[in-house]
Amino acid sequence: MARQARAVQTRRSIVEAAACVFADRGYERAAISEILHRANVTKGALYFHFAAKSDLARAVIDEQTALVTVPEHGSPLQSAVDITHQFAYALRHDPLARAGSRLSIEGVLVDGTHPWGGWFELTARLLAEGKAAGEVLPQVDPVETAEFVVASFTGVQLVSQALTGRADLRDRVAVLWRHLLPSVAHPGALARVRPEGVTDPATTALGHAHRPLRAGASGTLGA
Repeated sequence: MARQARAVQTRRSIVEAAACVFADRGYERAAISEILHRANVTKGALYFHFAAKSDLARAVIDEQTALVTVPEHGSPLQSAVDITHQFAYALRHDPLARAGSRLSIEGVLVDGTHPWGGWFELTARLLAEGKAAGEVLPQVDPVETAEFVVASFTGVQLVSQALTGRADLRDRVAVLWRHLLPSVAHPGALARVRPEGVTDPATTALGHAHRPLRAGASGTLGA
C-alpha cells in the first residue's frame, strides 16, 4: 500500500509539474527536462507513468474535468452559467486549468480529438436539459449554442488575460451571459438565472484541492 501511495503521489507531482510547464511554455516548447526538475523525479519515474510528452498533455487535459462540478440546484441553465464561472476561477488559481486552456488553444489533439469536445458536450447537455425543463427557448439548438458559448468564453478569457492577467475575468464572464441569456432563455427563466452565477467557485475549488489524479479518463475539457 505504501508503494502504491508513493506511485500515486509521484504521478500527481509529474502531472502538476507538466501543467506548470505547459502553461508557461506551450506544448512544443515544453521540455521533459524542465518537467523532471519541477517534479523532482527521475526520468525513469516519469517514463514509468508516461511514455511520451503527448501522454502528459492528455493527462493534463483529462484532469481539467475535475475542476468543474455541475451544481445541484435544479436549474440546468443556471448550471451552464455556473460552470463557466468555476472554470474562470480555475484559470486564475490552478495551473491545470491554464495548461489545459493553452493546449486547447494550440490545437493539441488527444486521441485524435480536440480537447474542447468535453466542454461542448457538457454545455450542450445542460442546454438540452434546460430546454426539456422549459428554461431554454424551443428554437435554440443546444449543440450550436454550446459551441458558441465555448468560443465566446475562450475569447473573453484571452482578452482578460491580455488586459488584466485575468483579474477581471469573472466580471467579463457575467457580461457575456448578460448578452447571451436573452437570446436563449425563456422569459420566466430569464428573471431567475443570474449571469454572475449562484455558486461560489472558490468553495468548489477547495473541494478539488486534494483530489486524486486519475490513472486515465476519457472526457476532456478545454476553454
